[in-house]
Amino acid sequence: MSTGEPIQRRKLYHEVMDRLVERIRNGEIGPGQHLPSERELMEFYGVGRPAVREALQELARSGILEITHGERARVVVPTAQLLIGQIAGGTEHLLHVQPDMLEHLKDARIFLETGLARLAAERATLDDVSRLRLRLTEHRRALQQLDQFIDRDMAFHREIAAISGNPIMPAIVEALFGWARAYYQSIVRAPGAEDLTLAEHERIVDAIAGHDAAGAEQAMRDHLTRANALYRRAPQAPASAGAGDPEKPAK
Repeated sequence: MSTGEPIQRRKLYHEVMDRLVERIRNGEIGPGQHLPSERELMEFYGVGRPAVREALQELARSGILEITHGERARVVVPTAQLLIGQIAGGTEHLLHVQPDMLEHLKDARIFLETGLARLAAERATLDDVSRLRLRLTEHRRALQQLDQFIDRDMAFHREIAAISGNPIMPAIVEALFGWARAYYQSIVRAPGAEDLTLAEHERIVDAIAGHDAAGAEQAMRDHLTRANALYRRAPQAPASAGAGDPEKPAK
């Protein structure tokens, strides 16, 4: 008879962490509420300070708790933005050590955003279209402040995702956008790229406003495919370059 895999000994902080998570999930300690002090937790679980601190730090790394110096740990109010943000660092590392993953990232973005453009065309209200046109106007104004151009670009794509009514979609779109920008920290020298981006965005807005689902999907596909072609021609910058470089590739 097989004895199976050996039983792994768990570190003490794992037990503390599991019990804290149980209290959070059953509502004993709700979102936004502070946990008991470290000393109270030590007495409650009968463990030392290292086990409590390591458990709290692990829960903070998981996005469950927020730890502020001088204050008790607090249960984080969950949001889609926070959820997606938890995997951002790992994704940027993955793209750095496995550059070929970028092609998969770009494919995922096209798949997601073409579908969102179609959905926006099917669901957009007059107010939705007004907000989308406002994002386009703000993006156009950024031609005078190119350090803001990429952020206005992202806001435009996020607004389309928001029309879906699904709060997870804008967070994913922003994350995809941010990961691509962080990976390509070089300058795309394409004459007229900003004007072309704006023209493509206007075409997308017109299709959404006209409830032309197929047209919106195709306009978004053309836009992202053209942007991907620019990315492929762009030289890669050193990993130490900042993602906030004011001279950004067009999206």
